[in-house]
Amino acid sequence: MKTRQLGKDGPHLTEIGLGAWAIGGSWAWGWGEQDDQESIATIHRALELGINWIDTAAVYGLGHAEEVVARAVEGNRKEVFIATKCGLVWDDRGRVRNNNRPESIRKECEDSLRRLNTDYIDLYQIHWPDNNVPVEDSWGEMVRLKEEGKVLYIGVSNFGVDLLERCQAIHPVQSLQPPYNLVQRDIETEILPWCQEHQVGVVAYSPLLSGLLTGKFTRDFLQTLKEDDWRRRQNHPMFTEPMYSRILDFVDRLRPIAEKHEKTVAQLAIAWVLMHPAVTSAIVGARRPSQIEQNVGGAGWSIPDEDMAAIQQAYEATIAQA
Repeated sequence: MKTRQLGKDGPHLTEIGLGAWAIGGSWAWGWGEQDDQESIATIHRALELGINWIDTAAVYGLGHAEEVVARAVEGNRKEVFIATKCGLVWDDRGRVRNNNRPESIRKECEDSLRRLNTDYIDLYQIHWPDNNVPVEDSWGEMVRLKEEGKVLYIGVSNFGVDLLERCQAIHPVQSLQPPYNLVQRDIETEILPWCQEHQVGVVAYSPLLSGLLTGKFTRDFLQTLKEDDWRRRQNHPMFTEPMYSRILDFVDRLRPIAEKHEKTVAQLAIAWVLMHPAVTSAIVGARRPSQIEQNVGGAGWSIPDEDMAAIQQAYEATIAQA
């Protein structure tokens, strides 16, 4: 699989990274039960297919996802680039809250090192902004962790340009992890151009919009969601009418474009994200080996200009009308 350099003087990551959110299993965000052995098999299959990096977070499965990743890469740690995140902490009842205080970031780093069974983290990222803590304090602690060798590279997730600039004034930001897909394009206006200008790598999450861009959802899917499913409980705007139906209409228009290249809609959606010159890699989640086998088909090819134009027309006819 092709690689791209992450930011200025950064590592070379494969165009697709394996996202480990769902392998954390059943917890507050309601992905449902997940078999650890199947998760490990999925990670192994991803590595066999050439993927060289995994994105996880302390909060995924309340620490469990990191432990599963550690088991999967045992004996092969130096060959796998591991990215994880800090800033979302939980209590003994599993209630999650934001905490970007320096002392909390340091404790989280130590805990992640232990769960990952490693003495360094390749890429350490602040998961979400914390309005109660000056970003200078949080980023300063990230810099110290890097200087101590506990982490090799430092980045942020879900930050806007204002916070990126405040971090950049202290120490270069290696990477940003934002949501980016065929439907959610807000970052194209300011954030992606800023990252290009400052040579900050972009690892895009949710390229398949929580599965909505796989082409596998039905019109009546919303009625089948369980009460504890995070998509229902959090009133996710993409899983709420009328947006849900508009997305499905959009997907229907994408099908013939994908089929023209003997690709699935999901593979087309991943390739579209990778077409942006600011993007280093797309983080694609998978719970089974078969899913990652399909997803890798989104890398290694370019969408012709005429089809990019057709995708834009489909977008304007459906999503842009919202």
